[in-house]
Amino acid sequence: MAETRAREAAALADGGPKAPAGGPAAESLFKNAYFLMLSTGVSAVLGLGFWLVAARYYSEEAVGQGSAAIAAMRLLAGITATTMIGAVVRFVPRAGRATASLVWRTYAASSAVVVLAALVFLLTLDLWGASYAPLGTPAAGAVFVAACAAWALLTLQDGVLTGLRKAEWVPAGNAVFSVGKLVLLALFAGTLPVLGVFVSWAVAIAFSTLPLGWLVFRRLVPRQAAADRDLEPPGIREVGRFLAGDSLGALFSLAMINLLPVMVAVRFSAAENGYFYVAYTVGGTMEFMAMNMASSLTAHASHDPRRLADGVRGALRRMTLLLVPVVLVLVVLAPRILAPFDADYAEHGSAVLRLLALGALPRVAVELYIGVLRVQGRTGALAVVQGAMCVLVLGSAAVLFTPAGIAGAGWAVLLGMTVVAAGCAPGLRSALRGDDGGGSGGPGRLPRGRERAPAYGTRWARLNATAGYGTDWARRAAYERGGADEDPAALFTGRPGHEREAPQADPPALIVRPHRPGTHADADDRAHARARYRADDRAHARARYRADDRAQAGAGTESGTGAGRAGSRERWPTAALWCVLGVTTAVFWASLRGLPWLGGAPPGSGTGPTGRRLLEGLPLPALVAGGLLLMVFVASVTLRAARDAWLPGAALASVLTALHAAPVALGWEPVPVGGAGYSAVAGVLAEAAGLDGPGPLLRWVPPAAGLLCLAPLGLLLARAAGRLTWPGLWGVLYVVALGGWVWRDALAPAAVPLLALLALVAVLLPLVRALPPPGRSRPTGPGG
Repeated sequence: MAETRAREAAALADGGPKAPAGGPAAESLFKNAYFLMLSTGVSAVLGLGFWLVAARYYSEEAVGQGSAAIAAMRLLAGITATTMIGAVVRFVPRAGRATASLVWRTYAASSAVVVLAALVFLLTLDLWGASYAPLGTPAAGAVFVAACAAWALLTLQDGVLTGLRKAEWVPAGNAVFSVGKLVLLALFAGTLPVLGVFVSWAVAIAFSTLPLGWLVFRRLVPRQAAADRDLEPPGIREVGRFLAGDSLGALFSLAMINLLPVMVAVRFSAAENGYFYVAYTVGGTMEFMAMNMASSLTAHASHDPRRLADGVRGALRRMTLLLVPVVLVLVVLAPRILAPFDADYAEHGSAVLRLLALGALPRVAVELYIGVLRVQGRTGALAVVQGAMCVLVLGSAAVLFTPAGIAGAGWAVLLGMTVVAAGCAPGLRSALRGDDGGGSGGPGRLPRGRERAPAYGTRWARLNATAGYGTDWARRAAYERGGADEDPAALFTGRPGHEREAPQADPPALIVRPHRPGTHADADDRAHARARYRADDRAHARARYRADDRAQAGAGTESGTGAGRAGSRERWPTAALWCVLGVTTAVFWASLRGLPWLGGAPPGSGTGPTGRRLLEGLPLPALVAGGLLLMVFVASVTLRAARDAWLPGAALASVLTALHAAPVALGWEPVPVGGAGYSAVAGVLAEAAGLDGPGPLLRWVPPAAGLLCLAPLGLLLARAAGRLTWPGLWGVLYVVALGGWVWRDALAPAAVPLLALLALVAVLLPLVRALPPPGRSRPTGPGG
């Protein structure tokens, strides 16, 4: 904390306040990125379910025509949405009082261009093939034009929420859209057998766009305009110059992402294209994780460019910790991940998935450097980087298709990204050092009426002049081993205690007045001071973890009435979510009553359940209820201010119970755990319980133990309060739980030992942390 205070003082000497690394601004940056990643995951899972349900309720021709119309809609909307979203993320954070005007103009310009492009497409519909014939009627054409404009607004709306640093609404909106289109898909199966796939997608856009649009313009934009009313909004010329370069780069990126599957489809058979596209969809999620982190970095560093270096440093660290384990899992378990689709997908698509996963690592450096260039306003360099990325990936793919087959696309991504990342490394290193953080064009301008204070000398000299002399660890060591006549305030601040009062909430800067010569220097005073320092240091992470809870619950409101209003606003969505959770859970279990359970034969052929077989066997109410349960879980984590673990815990338990019950309801039993040790222990327990044999224990105990592992794991993650955000905690639990269900048979032998280990660590860790440091005793009272 002393170092944090010192850095704040040094930032003031640099010309303005700067949020400390790891402070609320940094937490907000990573919170935005995590929410965007969660949105990508939710959309990917529910999107896969959409197409599996479409294949069940619609003919192959209808699915093909619907997917063609959706692809055309997304391509036309991407003309403006993809090219303008970078400008939205960059300029919305610093638009100040002109935020509403900027957003409205962006929406209007995007809608006008997209509507014009859609009309041109419909007028030339005969040139695009028979798949688009259903769009030839006036009614279908009107729906198509409206859907194109709405999809562009939905994409830009995600960028606006990111720029407003309210990305927690993005996964909620996408979850509502994804569940809505699933419900409409089933409803339109009888009334719109041809266009039902496309119309369900188009109508569901309104489920997300309308409520979030009201939130943006009635709540979030006025709040930012009031908070940043002194900021000078960007001029039209500045925005135009940025768009000129950023739009070109975005088109290069759009071409690379969309043309690579087209090149595979043109070059190889339909079956090989299917193997590639599934692997490309799974591996592409890693790239979107890097792009989401870069978008969050752009939004936050644009709001205060002096935080750019800290933001890049933290983003690299977080992405390394997050992405490297995921990439290792994809590389090692690629065949198992693709096995639920089909054995042929696992055989032919594993190499592609592994290469795409490895290519995501250099993609992190490239995307973060793109975010740096956006903050600095260097749109020319931005277009060069994205153009080089497009040319290298597509060009090398065309060359490598002949010797490597569909894996050539994976090699092209890996090699192309590595070369571009090597070229971006010097610029990224410069950003990490903090060179030219503000860039040209003045994104770091201060509000009117505030001028930068003159700063002379190097930054470390100003820091030491402000915060005392010597490194933090040296001053701390001197304090820990100091004599009776040393003043801790002088050690940590460079000034005696009688010259400066200790800053509040600054544990190291404890004022201990020097004793007058000849008085007794009580050693217990120093022991108490050190104990207080260590206790405050441990409590600081927990205090920071709950800081935004107190702020959102009304801690910043001076009157009790304001706090009561905040509490009442928090109670009604909680009660609503509890009601939805209860009703949805009841509907799910009621819809399973007519299934054979363990008394009948499971549908399909093969050794076990797959995602497609589950979707084909479960009734529609169960599928809808399962999607709603997932949406309640996401909403309980993202939409509520009070961090009460009961609601998300109950929602996650309902989701996991539904996942494990679905194959059992369709007739599949868990695979019994093998091994002499397990059989012997299960035999003893079965005999003691009066069972006929160890079979039921070997089948049902490992899945139950795997579910119970989440409880001690959640307790351990909660103790990492200073390192893991609230959504991050539940996101980790969800990913672990989902992975445990997907690989339940492979992990079954380790479930019971893992549960025992996690429970032991969860019990012992608090006891170990409560012990005093080695070689030191706990401070006692005056009499001790």
